[in-house]
Amino acid sequence: MQSEIDRAIDAISEVLFGKEKQIRQALTCLLSQGHLLIEDLPGMGKTTLAHALARVLGLDYQRVQFTSDMLPADILGVSVFDAASGSFRYHQGPVFTQLLLADEINRTTPKTQSALLEAMEERQVSVDGDCLPLPQPFFVIATQNPVHQYGTYPLPESQLDRFLMRISLGYPEHDAERALLRGGDGRQRIADLPVCLHPDILVEISRACDQVQVSESLLDYLQRLLRYSRENKNFAYGISPRGALALLRCAKTWAYMHGRSYVVPEDLQALLGPVFGHRLKASEEFADSSGLALVQRLLGEVDVLG
Repeated sequence: MQSEIDRAIDAISEVLFGKEKQIRQALTCLLSQGHLLIEDLPGMGKTTLAHALARVLGLDYQRVQFTSDMLPADILGVSVFDAASGSFRYHQGPVFTQLLLADEINRTTPKTQSALLEAMEERQVSVDGDCLPLPQPFFVIATQNPVHQYGTYPLPESQLDRFLMRISLGYPEHDAERALLRGGDGRQRIADLPVCLHPDILVEISRACDQVQVSESLLDYLQRLLRYSRENKNFAYGISPRGALALLRCAKTWAYMHGRSYVVPEDLQALLGPVFGHRLKASEEFADSSGLALVQRLLGEVDVLG
């Protein structure tokens, strides 16, 4: 099924120029059954990526623009009294979709953030004592602006950890920007993109990714990375077991997408930034170091061969 995956990536690249790496990372996150956080300045293509993914993968799509006055019910839904039947009727919120774009999640209050994150984790919504399952597949792409911008509520570390991966799109390269300027806004062409995959095929691919083999030497390398993050004085705290499993799951998917039935160290290294970057924090002594700077330290200091 690698050919269908490549077709999907090529199709999305027609509306999001020069961002093949980030498209692959987003697709890896989806196939690994996780959720994606995109942190970047406004206007970098975050919405275009989410909408194009939904179109090319044949997924139902909803977008929610988060604001400071938004309530949990605006996401999850609400029970409304029906006078005709004399009972309450539940009206589903936008979370009942296959791909949800939670735009500018850090502009809403922690209470509303937590309601969405709980639904992401449990993949269900509790209503009047009943548990309503969310559609399958269920994938959330949340975007947030840099925390220094006005009117933001930064996600705490415990909630950041609920996102399998965090990526940034960044400014386009020169040639990609020239193609954008010549061709116009890619969002206008999303409706014309072909459907390259379907939800049932995505489920099959996810199962196939789980079967990718991991050698003992690869696990040794992963554990050296974990140990270094937990013991080095540059790190305020190390990677948790959940973070380790997240990297391994993504590495299996990355290997499958590249046509291999086994994981190699380069798969782990390619995803260290997206998977570990938001899970690492520098100690007070090295407070100027970002999560990605700590990832670079891991890559440079931990030997693949032991």
